[in-house]
Amino acid sequence: MITLALSKGRIFEETLPLLRAAGIEVLDDPDTSRKLILDTNQPQVRVLVVRATDVPTYVQYGGADLGITGRDTLIEHIAAWGGNAGAAGLYQPLDLGISRCRISVAVRADFDYAHAVRQGSRLRVATKYVAIARDFFATKGVHVDLIKLYGSMELAPLVGLSDAIVDLVSTGNTLRANRLVEVEHIMDISARLVVNQAALKLKQAPIRAIIDAFAGAIRA
Repeated sequence: MITLALSKGRIFEETLPLLRAAGIEVLDDPDTSRKLILDTNQPQVRVLVVRATDVPTYVQYGGADLGITGRDTLIEHIAAWGGNAGAAGLYQPLDLGISRCRISVAVRADFDYAHAVRQGSRLRVATKYVAIARDFFATKGVHVDLIKLYGSMELAPLVGLSDAIVDLVSTGNTLRANRLVEVEHIMDISARLVVNQAALKLKQAPIRAIIDAFAGAIRA
């Protein structure tokens, strides 16, 4: 049995063409089904529906053989293991190039960000991407007090909880609707395929077939 961990939403939808390229059709719709383990047309392949932040954990500990997750989630997960993907038991064979967005710094439109990030200054930053934010501001010589939030990030500067936020940005419409402006681009994000290293050794042929099919679909 090969088990693939996916999260609902954009990544799930954009993964379906890649699965079809590997001859795999998911038989259940996660938006209408309450099932968390989805059948496919391949009796030996199943899909787990998990939270996006849990995908690397399921793969690392063997709950899934493979998973698809955003680069942002992967960086934060691996940071807990000293930044070493090998130590986390994860192999990253492919950047799938789907679910593209970016991680950026945003502030209130009336906030003087350029003045606030002078060398040696201190900034309050709200984010769920603690490792990414810490590393980014460290390279600028800016001390940050990180406030971890899990949602509605745009509220933090508006109510005085933080000076800035570090968050995913796609169109930028949510920032503009809340009178925030994007002031620095930190990194581009796309979805990555991650594989449990032990599973790759034990189930090499079927997992390699999926990896190769995905790679071919990306090239096409």
